[in-house]
Amino acid sequence: MTKTALVTGGGSGIGRHAALALLKADYRVVICGRREETLRETISLAGAAGDGIEPIRCDVSDPQAVAAMFRKIEGTYGRLDVLFNNAGANTPSTNFGDLSYEQWRQVLDVNLTGVFLCAQRAFELMRRQEPQGGRIINNGSISAHAPRPGSAPYTSSKHAVTGLTKSISLDGRAYNIACGQIDIGNALTPLTERMAKGVPQADGSIKPEDTMDVEHAANAVVSMAELPLTANVQFMTIMATNIPFIGRG
Repeated sequence: MTKTALVTGGGSGIGRHAALALLKADYRVVICGRREETLRETISLAGAAGDGIEPIRCDVSDPQAVAAMFRKIEGTYGRLDVLFNNAGANTPSTNFGDLSYEQWRQVLDVNLTGVFLCAQRAFELMRRQEPQGGRIINNGSISAHAPRPGSAPYTSSKHAVTGLTKSISLDGRAYNIACGQIDIGNALTPLTERMAKGVPQADGSIKPEDTMDVEHAANAVVSMAELPLTANVQFMTIMATNIPFIGRG
C-alpha cells in the first residue's frame, strides 16, 4: 500500500525539502501553503516525479480552510499516514516590552493554532480510517528548549508545541496514532542565510553561527515517518554541530 503524507508549509525551506524526501521514499505527498506559486516551485524541483505531489492552497490558521483540505485528502486518497506539521511564522526580533498584540497573534495563530487544527483533523481521520492509525510529526525548534533574544512569540509557540505533542502522543495510543517532535537548529534555507552574517546572542553581541545542510533535517523527518507504528521517536534534536545551544554560549 502506498502511503500518503501531508507536509504543511511545503512551498519553501524545510517543508519543501521534507516533501521531496518523502516523495523519494515512495510516499504520495500533499503539500499546502498560502502561495500557490511556491507550491508549484516545489513540484517543479521534483522533475518527472512531480506527479506524485499534490498542492493545496491553505492557510493553516483558518479552521474552514484546514477542514476543506482534509476533506479533499480523504476524498482523493482515502487515508492519511503521515502529517508533518511544519508551517511556521515569525516576527522580527523585538524586545518583549515592545511587542505588539498583532505580532504576538500572527505568530501564535500559525505556529500553535495551525498545528492544533491540522493535527486534530489528522487525528480524526487516522482514528476512523482502516487500517487505523498514523503518525503526526510536529516541527518544534531549538526554540522549544531555549529562546533567542527578542523572540517571545516564537519561543512561546514552540514551547507550547512540545506540550501539544505530548498530549497528542498520549491520547493517540488507543488508536495506533504516534506523535513525535523534531527540533531543528540552523538548517540552511533562505530564512537562515542571515546567520552567516551574525545573529543576536544572549550576551548582547552579534555573532555568525554555523548552519547545516537542510537535507539532513529532511532525511531525519523521513526516518521518523518510516518507523512502524509500534515505535516512535518522541523527540529528536538535529542541529548544526557547533551552534551555541549546548553549553554556556
